[in-house]
Amino acid sequence: MHVIGIVGWKNSGKTTLVVELVRLLTGRGLKVGTIKHAHHSFDIDQPGKDSYRHRDAGATDVIVASGTRWAQVHELRGQAEPELADLLPRISPDTDIVLVEGFKRDPHDKIEVVPADFDGRLLTLDDPHVIALASDAPGLPQVKVPVLRRSDPAQVTAFILRHLGIGTV
Repeated sequence: MHVIGIVGWKNSGKTTLVVELVRLLTGRGLKVGTIKHAHHSFDIDQPGKDSYRHRDAGATDVIVASGTRWAQVHELRGQAEPELADLLPRISPDTDIVLVEGFKRDPHDKIEVVPADFDGRLLTLDDPHVIALASDAPGLPQVKVPVLRRSDPAQVTAFILRHLGIGTV
């Protein structure tokens, strides 16, 4: 299983790019998984639903399964936030590529998304694991990694496939 991170500062367009990459990669017949880091509390369960009631009653793990999908909600209940290395084994082993959104401080290959109105410090200047930038920003400082057009997700997809040594399917 190959892992590529999509990183950047808040509101840089990471999620939009991940969604476009998933569509393009799955369109080539690849099995894609995603892991997204959230900096805030989130809830995928809704009050009043049975699974919510199970969790609210104190269950640490709740699994909901049907004929079309299954999902697991795990409450940390005071435990440390999991590392990316703890989460990757939860992805199906037959997955070809895992796109990781966030986890920018972890040591995996990453593409940094830089919005057109960017005025901060590029992650690639300090992170040797950034392998490319995806940006349409004018006047970016010189960097030692390829700069891909953010507005051309097909170009970003082709770069990922070349980088991973995956031929077209």
